[in-house]
Amino acid sequence: MTAYRDGDRTVVAIPARFSAAQEREWVARMLERLARQERRRRPSDDQLMLRAAGLSERYLGGLARPTTVSWATNQGRRWGSCTPSDGSIRISTRVQGMPRWVIDYVLLHELAHLLHSGHGTPFWALLDSYPHTEKARGFLEGYAFSRELGHAGHELGADLPDDERDDEPGDDSRVVTLTDVG
Repeated sequence: MTAYRDGDRTVVAIPARFSAAQEREWVARMLERLARQERRRRPSDDQLMLRAAGLSERYLGGLARPTTVSWATNQGRRWGSCTPSDGSIRISTRVQGMPRWVIDYVLLHELAHLLHSGHGTPFWALLDSYPHTEKARGFLEGYAFSRELGHAGHELGADLPDDERDDEPGDDSRVVTLTDVG
């Protein structure tokens, strides 16, 4: 069973053998699960700040201390930006909905800029401790490439579990599509 957003539609795939009552029950369960995933992948500015503090503590020895961390709607080509002089970090809203380990990487990248402004060896050495650095960079590069080609598909990440998604509806599934849900 799976649920994901496809533009303004929500798609829930359930086993074809389900009765109408089971369908109602599982659609409700899957919608709640999807809502929980979306809340986790779309944290508020305050939650971003808390997340950044935790990541700094865990991976940077607590040395990076931003004054603000917020979502930014005006970053068309950047995933995030940092102003070391005032300690502010802005994360592109394009990252919202991506897996948590990607958002964490973008936060860590910007936190590292509070300690090293450029992208030299000392900067990348700070990110070596984060186990998903290369995977997240690959994810972001693939996403950007896909967008350039115009093949991004449905809303990114809405149908992914916490790490990665590998289950697609099979021949024994029924797809329930809900419009204007969310």
